Formats: sequence, structure tokens, C-alpha cells
Amino acid sequence: MPGGRLTQQERQQIASGLADGLAYAEVARGLGRPTSTVTREVMRNGGPTAYRADLAQRATGQRAHRRRTAPRGPRVPVRAHGRDDGAVRAYEESFTTAMMQSGMPAMMARVMAALSLTDSGSLTAAELVRHLDVSPASVSKAIAFLEGQGMVRRQRDERRRERYVIDDDIMYESMMASARAVTRIARTAEEGVGVLGSGTPAGVRFGNIARFLDFVAESTARAAEQGREILHSGLPAAAHGTPAPEGPTASQPAERPEGG
Repeated sequence: MPGGRLTQQERQQIASGLADGLAYAEVARGLGRPTSTVTREVMRNGGPTAYRADLAQRATGQRAHRRRTAPRGPRVPVRAHGRDDGAVRAYEESFTTAMMQSGMPAMMARVMAALSLTDSGSLTAAELVRHLDVSPASVSKAIAFLEGQGMVRRQRDERRRERYVIDDDIMYESMMASARAVTRIARTAEEGVGVLGSGTPAGVRFGNIARFLDFVAESTARAAEQGREILHSGLPAAAHGTPAPEGPTASQPAERPEGG
């Protein structure tokens, strides 16, 4: 039923919907489930191209069995200040789903969410393994990816344990990584002009794409630089309005770069 665990029949409907090329939202509507439920189900069981209802059902049963029988240490203390554990857990899933929908792989999104919801902004590998109920290898792979994107760093604590840390610049680093990715696509589009011919309709199209993406990348990077100080303001979001960054983007659109 809606709100409960997915049934075998529902998983078969998800598999059929994916095979028909339906979006997660369409599949979810057919089940009467939230889109986030379908997204998590698919991403934690192989992704849209490898999802299989029988394997997903078996994996869910195995995870439930491990939770019932495996000796477990205390849950990582990510809750503090009298927060409602159920509400925080639900929000962690929502935040994870939002990052997955933006293109981040499932395990990387889960690790990012777990780190982001701690007040310290850091966890050890063992704490992540216990909190997410995954293998050390899964955590290691996710950390390597996030570290390569500049979104996580490593440091040793007083007990010489390696901790994975995020800081206030995480969103800045994310935006700069996005700008770099868009720039790479722009350069690839630019190469297409030479291959297709600058005077051909296809060549003109690719030239326009390259200029557009250059503009987007430069505007994103410039806005991130101008707004970076907001991340260090220490202002509670509910009590204060978001301060506008100084510079052109505060009152007018960014200028189009030369040649754009």
C-alpha cells in the first residue's frame, strides 16, 4: 500500500514501466507512490537500464534480514539539538533523491547527504558504513568520486582515523565543477564545427551551442565567485533573507563574454 514497502507486483510494474521508457514520475503515478520512492528503488537496484524486479525483491529481503540478525554498533550520532529522528531521516532521503535527480550517482548522493546532515560535516568510513548499511568498498568508491569533484576532503582526527569532510564551500565547489563540465561540452561542440563545416546548417548549430555553453559556464563561475561569501555568512535561513552578492549579478544580468 502507499507508504509501505514496495511489493513484488509493484516492482514488476516498475520494471515494465522502465522497459516502456516511462519517466520515474509516470511510473510513480501508476503505482500511487511518490516519485522519490521509485527513484530510490531503481537507483539502489542497478539503475534504469539494469533494474530487475526479482533481483530487487531479493536484495530488499536480504537487507531486511541483515538488519534483523547482524550485530550492529550504535547508530552514528547525526541527530542533535532535539531534532526529530524520523523527520531528519525522511529529509535525508529527500535530499539524496534531489541530488540523484540532478545526475549524481546513487551511492555518491547517499554519502553526500549523510555528511551534509552532520553538524561536524565529517564522518569516518566505519561511521558511513554503519549509517548507510553498505559495504566499505561502496563507501570507498563514492568518496573517491566525490574527492575527484572537489566536494569532499580527507583529514586525520586526534585518534589518527581518516575522516571524510565537507565544509561551507561544498556548493561553491559543486557549481565550479558544473561550470568546468559545461566548458568541456562547449569545447567538444566547437570541435564539431570543424568536422561538419562552419558554413553548413549543422556546423552553425554546433557553433551556436558552443557559444551558448561558454556563456552559461562563464556566468555560473562568475556568479559562484560573487556569491561565495554567502556560504560563510552564518545567517540562519529562516531568520534572515538571503544576502545579495555584490557585483553585476546583484542588480543586472551578467554581460555576455566576447565572441558570444
